[in-house]
Amino acid sequence: MEGPIFGTDSPSAAWRPTADYLRRSRLRRFTASVGCDDLEELQVRAVADPAWFWGAAIHDLGIRFDPEPSAVLDTSRGPEWAHWWIGAGFNYVEAGVDDPAAVDPDAEALVWEGEDGGVRRLTRGELRSEVDRAARALAGLGVERGDRVGIFMPMLPETVVATLAVGKLGAIYTPIFSGYGADAVASRLIDCEAKVLVTADGFWRRGRPVAMKEVADAALAAAPSVTGCLVVRRLGGETAWVVGRDHDWEEALRGSVGEPLPSVRTDADEPYMLIYTSGTSGTPKGAVHLHGGFPLKAAVDLAHSFDLQAGDSLFWFTDMGWMMGPWEVAGALLLGARLVVYEGTPDFPAADRLWDLVERHGVTHLGVSPTLVRSLMAHGSDLPRAHDLSSLWVMGSTGEPWNLDPWWWLFRAVGGERVPIINYSGGTEISGGILGCTTVTPIAPASFSGPCPGMAADVVGADGQSLRNEVGELAIRQPWPGMTNGFWHDPDRYLEAYWQRVPGLWVHGDWARLDADGFWSISGRSDDTIKVAGKRIGPAEVESAAVAHPLVVEALAVGVPDEVKGETIVVFVVVRDSDGATPPLSAAIGQTVVDRLGKSFKPSAVHLVPALPKTRNGKILRRLARAAYLGQPLGDASALEDAVTLDPIQALRGGA
Repeated sequence: MEGPIFGTDSPSAAWRPTADYLRRSRLRRFTASVGCDDLEELQVRAVADPAWFWGAAIHDLGIRFDPEPSAVLDTSRGPEWAHWWIGAGFNYVEAGVDDPAAVDPDAEALVWEGEDGGVRRLTRGELRSEVDRAARALAGLGVERGDRVGIFMPMLPETVVATLAVGKLGAIYTPIFSGYGADAVASRLIDCEAKVLVTADGFWRRGRPVAMKEVADAALAAAPSVTGCLVVRRLGGETAWVVGRDHDWEEALRGSVGEPLPSVRTDADEPYMLIYTSGTSGTPKGAVHLHGGFPLKAAVDLAHSFDLQAGDSLFWFTDMGWMMGPWEVAGALLLGARLVVYEGTPDFPAADRLWDLVERHGVTHLGVSPTLVRSLMAHGSDLPRAHDLSSLWVMGSTGEPWNLDPWWWLFRAVGGERVPIINYSGGTEISGGILGCTTVTPIAPASFSGPCPGMAADVVGADGQSLRNEVGELAIRQPWPGMTNGFWHDPDRYLEAYWQRVPGLWVHGDWARLDADGFWSISGRSDDTIKVAGKRIGPAEVESAAVAHPLVVEALAVGVPDEVKGETIVVFVVVRDSDGATPPLSAAIGQTVVDRLGKSFKPSAVHLVPALPKTRNGKILRRLARAAYLGQPLGDASALEDAVTLDPIQALRGGA
């Protein structure tokens, strides 16, 4: 049991699987069980016959349908509208929470930590009881099968419970980012015609209370379909109350005690979640996900790419309003793992809060974003090294492309060159990953080892033909169970977004490259591409070059109109020492970009700013930065965590 079983080894690999990783691997056992000699053979068979792969993968996880499907896959309407698990019954809450035979009811299912230090724990049996009570409370507010329920909550135990309670009833839940303003909340409630909203009075962030109920009230004033609001009192104290509409969570659950409540017997192809993604203009698009889709794709990815197993502890730093929140809840519960949820920020009240949390809760699988790592590495390597992080088995990352320096810092300072970093990229409409790494393959810095098992990923040109060792569009050639079942009430927009550039292929909108060593990379969104005098470059490449300057903490690159070159590059950077923010420093950073990318990609301007516009989970919002800089309409800005970050960029008006 020596050496990797898939992927070409190369001197560029930074991590290689040890005998312990190979011995434990669920993916390795699955590969052998279906008669494949290695993962390469498994992937070839999966691409040729996706129904075979996904049927075998779900069976291997021990997930049962009732009734069983008469067929796994029907593509008679084309790959765009692939139909999975024909005639099957499946409710992911029944599979992950109700089934007492699946996992020991006394095993810990959920650990929550508040920013103020409070900790709550729920066993599998206690979680089942809480979910049953919450489901009865929601039913008391009129929620029935097929109704939509908005969940506008911080990361609390009640957030997980409410999410599962909606699924238990066969209703459809809409996760809403906890940092949204009233307009963004209202637009989602209006579009899905929600019947009930679950929210909180507020939460703690950097030691200060953040009000949510008043935001919810303003949103509900514009959303007449919502007739009930269930409120968790996280902060306590006085809050505005609408009699007849608003209901206290604790009081509602206190009156909802009873015998175990069976989950509604939903069809496998029945919607369970409607999750909105922000667009460049217009209203956000609502991706429809099914009981037999998103949760199963999450479970397979966690089992195969991350080797998550029963008894492990998964903590992904995210918000339930982003897809990684529902992803970790469904995947962890279906695999019998323990879920760790944290309310606050990773560096409060001290810069080592995240490492302290990992140590105290024995986290085995830690998920972060490159932006989060860049912010924490500014505090130095001594902080993670001062904590016992020996529980870590896997570190995961998603959200954006890596720069090399933060990747190496995470690998060395946090993982001790022992723990693999599973780079993972896909999207909300994917239900998880397109590309990833595994614990049985070599891993190169900031790269992907290949497609997530079962995903027929490819790099293609404009004609749909495969490309090798050059940049092209990331595409998917075969359907998979987690693909969105279209956009809510807008099938044409779904087809336009993914299927019309190359007929028959899902074209994801990312620039990707498969190199000569067999490693994959993503260089950013294809719609973000900068074209300088006919030469294309992804903004992530420019940003990686800029952060190579020793004083740069993070960078954001955009293309702006230029009469001569078509576009030129403008870079916004955050530096370690604001006192040194001088024109010579800007010039030095620009020269660093030239040194790494060539004179053709010399930035026309490098602007030093206090902070970059981001989402709560750390994804840089280039589109908003570009619009602010050019004085253009911002469009949908609902994902932006802090609008103040746009003010210095708007003040420049450099491209106007």
